[in-house]
Amino acid sequence: MGNANTEAEGIVLRAVCGVYTVHADGRIVHCTLRGNLKKEFEYSGGSAPRVTGVKRHHGRDALAVGDRVLFVPGPHGGGIIEAILPRRSRFSRTGFRGREHTVVCNLDLVVIVAACAEPNPDMWKLDRFLVAAEAEGLDAVIAANKTDLVSGDAVAIFVEYVNVGYKVVPVCAKSGDGLRALQEILTGRIAAFVGASGVGKSSLLNALQPGLNLRTADIGRVTWKGRHTTTAAQLIPLRFGGWVADTPGLRQFELTDLDREEIADCFPEFRPYIGQCRFDDCRHEAEPGCAVRDAVECGRISPRRYESFRLMAAAAESR
Repeated sequence: MGNANTEAEGIVLRAVCGVYTVHADGRIVHCTLRGNLKKEFEYSGGSAPRVTGVKRHHGRDALAVGDRVLFVPGPHGGGIIEAILPRRSRFSRTGFRGREHTVVCNLDLVVIVAACAEPNPDMWKLDRFLVAAEAEGLDAVIAANKTDLVSGDAVAIFVEYVNVGYKVVPVCAKSGDGLRALQEILTGRIAAFVGASGVGKSSLLNALQPGLNLRTADIGRVTWKGRHTTTAAQLIPLRFGGWVADTPGLRQFELTDLDREEIADCFPEFRPYIGQCRFDDCRHEAEPGCAVRDAVECGRISPRRYESFRLMAAAAESR
């Protein structure tokens, strides 16, 4: 780790109440954030710029799970984070009062966990997760969990995503079915498990890496909705290589600042047709000569997925 005043590099595993758990050189260091990293400075011009104003960050997170940081270790095992290294990707959503919340950053892969049953899969929310991953250029895999609760081929439940080109991995945390295939996908990568409450994200991680003992709970038998057991995102090193972030269940997931055109481009099945519309600024609604709508009417694009795009685009325009 070096001398007390020597900066060390690490990765943020967990962030709770202003304390950041940092992994560095095989050690865990509990750090706080240098105050000026919470602020944005305004400078004067000229050859010797001076600070003329200071404002706090309100629209985004200063630091998130997955960030790589430089910190100075303290004398009693703690440390102070002095710098945040540039992010190469992030997975975020719109949180309280429209504030952008970065769930986890510096990812290679997003694993969207969806239950085959109990709770039934919410395809509309699944679409939003996929668009968020596409917007950041991240690979996305759908883990179809709880295959023991359905008869027949679990992948068939998610066939419209297979048709688009997404990989669907049928798994069962309880029986262990499909875990090897999921492990092969995760090995050597930085991934995040995301999904609604109750779909079994933590249960899957416990099955993938025995001994984690992450909290789990049954879904409510009245509402058939999941109960929040993971309350904060955390990044977990995997024994077989790589990292995975366990994230809180998200009952509400709204996209960050994407416009209609960007949302359309995040639907892979739209891309071959977007450039073929009669008008360059086609909204893919009621315009004549819309190649996307023609593809929907001809069955080449799922009508439900198209309607999902329209709902996201309308929500984006209303913000």
